[in-house]
Amino acid sequence: MLKKEDIVVFDFDGTLSAKDSNVEFAKYCFKHSIRPWFFLPLMGIAGICAAINPAGIWWREKIRRFLTPKMVKDFAPDFIKQHKRERFGWAKEQVESERSAGRKVILVSASPNYLLPYLVRDIKFDAVMCSKMVPNKPWKYEFLCWGQNKVYAMDEWAKENKIIPHVVRSYSDSKSDMPMMEIADEEVWVDRETGLRKQA
Repeated sequence: MLKKEDIVVFDFDGTLSAKDSNVEFAKYCFKHSIRPWFFLPLMGIAGICAAINPAGIWWREKIRRFLTPKMVKDFAPDFIKQHKRERFGWAKEQVESERSAGRKVILVSASPNYLLPYLVRDIKFDAVMCSKMVPNKPWKYEFLCWGQNKVYAMDEWAKENKIIPHVVRSYSDSKSDMPMMEIADEEVWVDRETGLRKQA
């Protein structure tokens, strides 16, 4: 039997964290390896494609094409320790407050599965959904958790848990999250630079 549940949804990059984990991890790799520098021409082409088709998968993969499983294994742990410092101070308390009010709290992000679960391990989310990457090709997507796909991921989670979700609130910094925001009773827009709630 399906059970109705009040749900609160959070985005991560720019919402709970001041800097984009994907971008910052790429910068970290550039600082610690020569390999990414050889892929700059491909990244340039991918950047042009991103401007033409922001929702595209091809450019997202090509811009990360320098990544190898060894780079993820060697660099991700220290990067995660550093990037946790970029989290907005209110984030953990707000999640705890929402859970204390009896709501299930989920995190839905485009950040990859080799970063996001570890970046929020100390926060008690009821579920963490993110982009799934091919294990031996960490630049390639099995599932891009972005835009409308965030809603699809939430629907799958609800089905698996036999829940009829009532989204009370959604938190985001980006208009790309409109599908996720529009299903909520309340849209909470966060300023990605300050972490403060934007005025309507």
